[in-house]
Amino acid sequence: MKGIVLAGGSGTRLHPATLAINKQLLPIYDKPMIYYPISVLMLAGIREILIISSPEYIDNYRRLFGSGEQFGVQISYKVQPRPEGLAQAFVLGADFVGTDPVCLVLGDNIFFGAGLSAALKRARDRDAGATVFGYHVEDPERYGVVTIDAEGRPVAIVEKPENPESPWAVTGLYFYDNQVVDIAANLKPSVRGELEITDVNRVYMQRGALHVERLSRGYAWFDTGTHDSLLEASEFVQVIQKRQGIQVACLEEIAYLNGFIGRDQLIARGELFGKTPYGRFLLRIAEDGL
Repeated sequence: MKGIVLAGGSGTRLHPATLAINKQLLPIYDKPMIYYPISVLMLAGIREILIISSPEYIDNYRRLFGSGEQFGVQISYKVQPRPEGLAQAFVLGADFVGTDPVCLVLGDNIFFGAGLSAALKRARDRDAGATVFGYHVEDPERYGVVTIDAEGRPVAIVEKPENPESPWAVTGLYFYDNQVVDIAANLKPSVRGELEITDVNRVYMQRGALHVERLSRGYAWFDTGTHDSLLEASEFVQVIQKRQGIQVACLEEIAYLNGFIGRDQLIARGELFGKTPYGRFLLRIAEDGL
């Protein structure tokens, strides 16, 4: 399976002065925002990753990640000339995806919770169809919303409904079989002039091939498209790390536990960060495990 991170600015609600900075390199507490979606792909066992971003920002990601070998993954890059909808990722990334299934994660989405790895791997291991992740919210009118019947099957998907029939927001994390490439290529732009991911999901739903993984109590999801959500996400990560003595979205830890890198590589990364909490955490894993 391949993985795509769409690190564009479409849909963001930040102040224009903030957008003068590469948003996905803004810190969420102690690490760049882009680490969090990358960590989701790695938790799913995905090692081939494409980062799609605008021309002015793409080189920032190259400088940050390079080839990805320090994390035991292969990272490549693609320029998005203009943000024209989330489904554009599959048009721009068609050659990268090839004949494989693919996972798309938005560059400003953060996921955390016990059992997340298992949920990701369930979605990855489905032979066909698509999987979206639903999250119970108090303000579903701000999101794409999925309505689920008594058997757990999706029966409707609506983008930002005025009167939502369901409290389940569709998060920025999607797993698809390879048919998504052709589906995206044949989409017509919406009234907003964009290739809508909701339209992709609706095609799968009409085929009876859309699955919904509901992230229930105990999970946290942040769509950091506002200043308030940026602050909330940073405070959440700080509390988890301080209280539990762990690191959230620690790419080296995930790589080591998944067998992507060895102990010597982990130690080298820990020593690179010196006496910082991040470096000490890596060295502790190398020495004692979790």
